[in-house]
Amino acid sequence: MKMLPGIGVFGTGSVVRIIVPFLRAKGFVVVAIWGRTPASAQQVAKELSIPFYTSKVDEVLLRKDVDLIFVLCSPHLHAQISVKALGIGKHVLCDRPAGICQNDALKMVKASQYYPSLISIVNHSLRFLPAFTMMRKCLRDNYVGKRIDLCDVRIRISSLIDETEGYDWTCDERMGGGILTLVGSHVIDLLSFLTGLRATRVHGVIRTFESETARVQGIRRVTAPDFATFQLELGGPINDYNLLTGDRAPLLVTVQLMSSNQAGAFNQELVITGEAGALWVKGGDLHGRRNNAKEECLYLDVEDLEVITKSVT
Repeated sequence: MKMLPGIGVFGTGSVVRIIVPFLRAKGFVVVAIWGRTPASAQQVAKELSIPFYTSKVDEVLLRKDVDLIFVLCSPHLHAQISVKALGIGKHVLCDRPAGICQNDALKMVKASQYYPSLISIVNHSLRFLPAFTMMRKCLRDNYVGKRIDLCDVRIRISSLIDETEGYDWTCDERMGGGILTLVGSHVIDLLSFLTGLRATRVHGVIRTFESETARVQGIRRVTAPDFATFQLELGGPINDYNLLTGDRAPLLVTVQLMSSNQAGAFNQELVITGEAGALWVKGGDLHGRRNNAKEECLYLDVEDLEVITKSVT
């Protein structure tokens, strides 16, 4: 029986506490964890019963029992760790975004191409939600017609800043914090997945409205943006199909992202309209309307439905 690869984890945030038990339930063995400080690494290692902890990158990468690396730390370290891991023969799954600038992303792409036998994945998981995979299929089946006219995306979430940690990388735009890098990167990947197109022009505005929190105030300020709005023009095929044909104008996309403790419950909505109809995802559900017919539910998120049912009863 083939053994599953041993896993080394970089990061000590809340996502680590979620993913490590999940990996163990699937039969993986988490053998090492890295933290920004020895104390933070020790604390999470103790909580999750991980046998080895360290604050030195190489002490995880060079372990012989570590075959797969999960990079779940601050974005400014993503490229550095991922490129080095691929260079010494480790498989890599890296959280979004792929670094904090284009140069970081290009380094990671180059390293993954140089070692094609290794797994190298950036975790843009929004495209794997059933509602979006179903939406993509509907688009390819011309549910809204052969031409898409407009795509509108609106996402509202609670604050991205972890109040229990005080000031950390999520507060600093230079370290990859903020709604644009942490949520906007998902949206841009999702748009490419749905349409098969890539951005040719972009215009946007970002703002930081909550520059202080209960634990971040005084000399230190939050610089990571909690609001972003931007418009994209999409054109040119990047997949095996192209929804825009001939000399038609590029697809126009409008996006609005907001994170705030005052934002209320999570809300996610993506609407695509075309010459013959419309498709929209709200939360985890997919709805559609075409040819002036009645609205129809094309996919219903069963997990969301169970949560709603329990809250009502």
